[in-house]
Amino acid sequence: MTPQEIKAQIGAGLLSFPVTTFDEAGDFDPAKYREHVGWLADYPAAALFAAGGTGEFFSLSRGEIVEVIRTAKQAARDVPIISGCGYGTRMAIEIAQDAEAAGADALLLLPHYLMRVPQDGIFEHVRAVCEAVEIGVIVYNRDNSQVTAETLEMLCEACPNLIGFKDGSGDIATVREITSRLGDRLVYVGGMPTHELYAEAYDGAGVSTYSSAVFNFAPKAALEFYAALRAGDKAKMQAILTDFFYPFARIRDRRPGYPVSIIKAGLRLIGRDPGPVRAPLTDLTEEEMEMLGPLVRKFAA
Repeated sequence: MTPQEIKAQIGAGLLSFPVTTFDEAGDFDPAKYREHVGWLADYPAAALFAAGGTGEFFSLSRGEIVEVIRTAKQAARDVPIISGCGYGTRMAIEIAQDAEAAGADALLLLPHYLMRVPQDGIFEHVRAVCEAVEIGVIVYNRDNSQVTAETLEMLCEACPNLIGFKDGSGDIATVREITSRLGDRLVYVGGMPTHELYAEAYDGAGVSTYSSAVFNFAPKAALEFYAALRAGDKAKMQAILTDFFYPFARIRDRRPGYPVSIIKAGLRLIGRDPGPVRAPLTDLTEEEMEMLGPLVRKFAA
């Protein structure tokens, strides 16, 4: 897809990011992954992020990222696949070019490794990745890589294939300044952990779509919440938040890293075991699985 085609597609509906499936030894399981992505592709997601944050990008080797993208493209049929990309600039360029060669329709540029850096450093990093590929690039704004509206505007001028801004910072004031300043130059994606908890606030700031982690194990329910958001059905959203997302988040927040672990746990509970998380993440305890079980089964049903 051209950058403008994928930009339009991303803005057309709900997004999600499949977990990466592993076998009991912790190795990538392509057959199980193909099955999982194929199942998700049966539902009307606008696009899927493969090897993204919930896909444990940070735990995958460069070769595994390529294998994940190729497998996702084989399984997703007409659903576009957006590849995770990140680390230092040279490594990010290599991963970006690998993903493009493997068939990715776009890239999600995750924060660079470790260091907090000035805005001109972020500018050069993002520009270098954009210039290294022809496919569209979405910059993921969070943690140690947060752009100002001024920096993002300069990047839009310098990089025609920069098509999107995904925010996981929670800084609504900056997000609103960006959407106001740049208008339809970019597509805007919500990227907070369990973004449904923040969806109304981000929608008010001009961010009309988001990536849903719970889509992994409850795609119909995730789409139902998204439809309620688009329809302005506050009563329905409140009911789903109260019945599922708030108690779900209380379990998620028990330990660091659980925003990924709890999604794999949800899949396990509906009989679609994706395998364990990789270290340094840890899986939910048996007690936490028992706490989560009734919530997931009710929500997924």
